[in-house]
Amino acid sequence: MEDHSLEKKYNKYIIAVSIVIPVLVGILFAIKLKDFGINVEPLSFLPPIYASTNGLTAIVLVAAVIAVKNGKLKLHERLMTFAIALSLAFLAMYVAYHMTADSTKFGDINHDGILDAVEKAKIGAVRYLYAFILITHILLSIIIIPFVLVTYVRALAKRFDKHKKIAKITFPLWLYVAVTGVVVYLMISPYYAN
Repeated sequence: MEDHSLEKKYNKYIIAVSIVIPVLVGILFAIKLKDFGINVEPLSFLPPIYASTNGLTAIVLVAAVIAVKNGKLKLHERLMTFAIALSLAFLAMYVAYHMTADSTKFGDINHDGILDAVEKAKIGAVRYLYAFILITHILLSIIIIPFVLVTYVRALAKRFDKHKKIAKITFPLWLYVAVTGVVVYLMISPYYAN
């Protein structure tokens, strides 16, 4: 039997979390600990770890879809829960890194924080490709939050018809966010200051 009350119960939390997470990340992203007199070494070891976390999330999402298509529902549920945990871990590491380090500019070859005309000329149109991937990654990472939560709650509520319907939207969006997270890292990593 479908449990409509569970879904209704969680709707207000889904809305709140879908608003609070992006706002909080935006605020924390703008905060630099050094601006508050907290001298912390930049957590420069985190970007390859959180990029790998995104990559692992993509693999887990694909494995979860394969599991459900093969009727392995418990495995599917565990993999999806793991994918959510990976996304939360990514988020925590991403915010921690940006609170301790200055943002890296794509194409900043000499690592001075300024993208001069020579550097712009060297990277050329790739800059626009990077900007497109980054912007779509960020926007979809915000949009995906309520989709993931609604999809998950519908499964918990055993509303599998509605779960399956929204999962067909959630899966490609979430997979895009996870894969482009890796792509963004690979594109910008040569410009990280050492």
